[in-house]
Amino acid sequence: MILDYLKVGPLDVNCSILVCPNSNEAIVIDPGGNEEDILARIAALDARVKLILITHSHFDHVIAGARLKKETGAPVCLPKKDRGVWRLMGLQFKLAKIEGKKPPHIDRFLKEGEKVSVGSLSLEVIHTPGHSPGGCAFYMKDENLIFAGDSLYRDSVGNWQVPFGNFEDLVRTLHDKFMTLPDNTRVIPGHGEETTIGREREHNPFLKPGRIE
Repeated sequence: MILDYLKVGPLDVNCSILVCPNSNEAIVIDPGGNEEDILARIAALDARVKLILITHSHFDHVIAGARLKKETGAPVCLPKKDRGVWRLMGLQFKLAKIEGKKPPHIDRFLKEGEKVSVGSLSLEVIHTPGHSPGGCAFYMKDENLIFAGDSLYRDSVGNWQVPFGNFEDLVRTLHDKFMTLPDNTRVIPGHGEETTIGREREHNPFLKPGRIE
């Protein structure tokens, strides 16, 4: 697998591009802005985008979604349990003063445990509520890799003090979904630098006993 990611948009979202080395078919995760940069990176990889995955329904993760869909023809996929928040995406764009752009149309809703595949790439949908009610992570077990969205960061965790965020849900997500993964699992968060489950288990202050329990 070929993996590349770049920081995009007003909040420096990590937009990931995964490419099957056999077919050059690709998946893009969280196209949060800077459409031209994303398209240039796709062209440099000689990739053909077949799926666009969104981890959760916050504006900063989808700003480039409509343009990317138009240019590639790839369907846009969103966790089914985040549909309610998605209905407010137009309002989010307005409040964030995202001008001249509209949210992409969602073509497919994803369920917990579902596998999405392109070429030799296969990702499992893991429901990770807390930062948003229906957010998800995308897990590649064979690659020891997880795209965490805004649930787990290097040395931090997702903000639960946002509209529709939930502290108790985030705690369960961190302990039941992330801390059960192997230590060598590579974590690509929604923002910031990448990390591993083992590093966060040892160093993340929010995962220390009593901190968020």
